[in-house]
Amino acid sequence: MRPTISWSDLGGQRAAVWGLGTEGRANVRKLRSLGVEPVLVDDRPERIADEPVLPTAGEGLDAMLACDVVVKTPGISRRRPEVERLEAAGVFVVGGLGLWLQEADLERVVCITGTKGKSTTTSIAAHLAVGLGQRVFAGGNLGSPPYDPDAPTDVDLWIIETSSYQAADVAVSPPVVAVTALAPDHLPWHGDETTYYEEKLSLCHQPGARLTVASAASPLLAEHRDLLGPEVRWISADTWPPSWAAPLGLRGTHNLVNAGIARACLEALGVPGANDEDALSRAAGGFGALESRLEIVTRVDGVDFVDDSLSTNVLPAIAALDAFADRRVALIAGGQDRDLDYAPLAQALARRSQPTLVLTVYTTGPKIQRAIEDHPSASTVATPCDGLAEAVSRGFDWARPDGVVLLSPAAASFDAFEDYRHRARVFREAIAALPGSAS
Repeated sequence: MRPTISWSDLGGQRAAVWGLGTEGRANVRKLRSLGVEPVLVDDRPERIADEPVLPTAGEGLDAMLACDVVVKTPGISRRRPEVERLEAAGVFVVGGLGLWLQEADLERVVCITGTKGKSTTTSIAAHLAVGLGQRVFAGGNLGSPPYDPDAPTDVDLWIIETSSYQAADVAVSPPVVAVTALAPDHLPWHGDETTYYEEKLSLCHQPGARLTVASAASPLLAEHRDLLGPEVRWISADTWPPSWAAPLGLRGTHNLVNAGIARACLEALGVPGANDEDALSRAAGGFGALESRLEIVTRVDGVDFVDDSLSTNVLPAIAALDAFADRRVALIAGGQDRDLDYAPLAQALARRSQPTLVLTVYTTGPKIQRAIEDHPSASTVATPCDGLAEAVSRGFDWARPDGVVLLSPAAASFDAFEDYRHRARVFREAIAALPGSAS
């Protein structure tokens, strides 16, 4: 059972912060603002030079067992044996977002989750809300946590991107929750596919949840209607064509759905102007698309290079291909293995009418290769490459004179890179090294 305690309950408690990434650092700042000096614990303390940090194995676990509460980073699975030991000893193991939601003004909060599209939808909702005159905090999994002492407090709306990791630590929900898509992901962390779905969608039916705004374009969401809470508002590009969304400048039908979800959330929150298409169209202007999300980097010798490094799952890669349905595409795919099934990607490739060259790379490259071989298509060819530089070069040669080289890996980056941004930088460096590139 998830603990129902808040940040303000932690004053005077013996506390530890487990995991010193972006959210972990915010957890430390928050505890210190409450007058609590936490024990700091990390799986890899050698990475942290500015604070005394204990290793999880040995000293760190012993120190946490002596605490009243451990605030863990989202990346630490609740299924780890250390969590089981801590809870068996009566130590509360909590997440920062869950602590914040316990005492937030939930009528002014929307949590946005989904296997794909949650970052884009969060960004669209925040941009529209600001354009409609609201003071907005947008953060969570995207950006900084809302409880960080450095975060603004003069806010009308909190628009919180929420990962499945974060949702697993939450015991109460705001009345409005959005789900942009559903597909298997993060299976090693959650344990199995069923548990992933249950924890991913738990925000929709926790105490306080009232309305779920959901994508009608996601078959698995329809299959899991029983997990979506008391009321669902389905959004599709067909039934709600958002003509007002054109000034956002986004590619692909999936982004029309994301825009519709963002608007529906603002309507449900009672934001003035959210039901006025002229006001929305004005608010949509000047939107800057997310970095590494279908971002056109440059054109070289007639070939467009597109950075979709944020694609860490099969669904966004399929959506990226759909955004270039009428173009020849050299797709660069592969990365860290998280037990994903690549058959849906292979099936989507087989449905394409335009020629596609799939350049498979890194850990999941062979897995993607096998999936494509199991779903053969006359218009799709797959070939392995030794890293991004080779894939960019081979993709460029094949795509000339008018095709697309698309980095949409359908996998996380951590087998070869620090994060998706590092992967995107290497992609751009490879483009800049091409003959004729002016990048």
